[in-house]
Amino acid sequence: MSQAQLGSDRQGAASVTTGTYTPKPGAAPLPRMIRAQAALETRMLLRNGEQLLLTVVIPTLLLVLFSSADIIDTGPGKAVDFLAPGILALAVMSTAFTGQAIATGFERRYGVLKRLAASPLPRWGLMAAKTASVLVTEILQVILLTAIAFALGWSPHGGPLPVLLLLVLGTAAFSGLGLLMAGTLKAEATLAAANLVFLLFLVGGGVIVPMDKFPAGVQDVLGLLPVSALSDGLRDVLQHGAGMPWADLGILAVWAVVGLGAAGRFFRWE
Repeated sequence: MSQAQLGSDRQGAASVTTGTYTPKPGAAPLPRMIRAQAALETRMLLRNGEQLLLTVVIPTLLLVLFSSADIIDTGPGKAVDFLAPGILALAVMSTAFTGQAIATGFERRYGVLKRLAASPLPRWGLMAAKTASVLVTEILQVILLTAIAFALGWSPHGGPLPVLLLLVLGTAAFSGLGLLMAGTLKAEATLAAANLVFLLFLVGGGVIVPMDKFPAGVQDVLGLLPVSALSDGLRDVLQHGAGMPWADLGILAVWAVVGLGAAGRFFRWE
């Protein structure tokens, strides 16, 4: 081999070493890691049959059934006008609380969270990705349930800003409670407790049964529940055309601060 050919080969090797194929060890940018983890969390949630049952099938069936059949006295006006806001609140609870608690609880049990905590993605980034996944799922739920409610003759009122604030604070409140449960209880206990709370909130949270059907003393207690505040606030705006429901927003804000604060303090990764 001639000296010229040898020099050319060395220059080519140097260009490969310092050019396009140079390895760049290290973590990806944080926003990209969060987006990738959020996309993965969303795909896993949408592929889970139990999660789809909670987040899509049950709210849809309840909306169609109780709007089409005269089962519960929802007061004057069309049943769907009363039910649609409550079902939207139920959808938020099913995703942000029940679904997230169960999924995170079993991830913790199987060591998934422990391994993710050792990855370049920081723990708060993992929680941000889970929150983003919840928000994406909720957007899909709201679109689906709104379309079904319109097909059933729903006539909403009020502005979008109060509705958006209620949904965001409701998501924060239920997410905090779900993560607190998943990070402190065993997976099996989380599964049982999350489903039990879902059923209790469904019956006693003003979702499908009007609050005035309960005794006066019980109403005062039930009105402080996050699902009651969310459903009542959405109903005041969407059914009655009220302005900003400050009392319900305040209740949800307190639940969000307490739930997220407790989850951050007591959450165990192992």
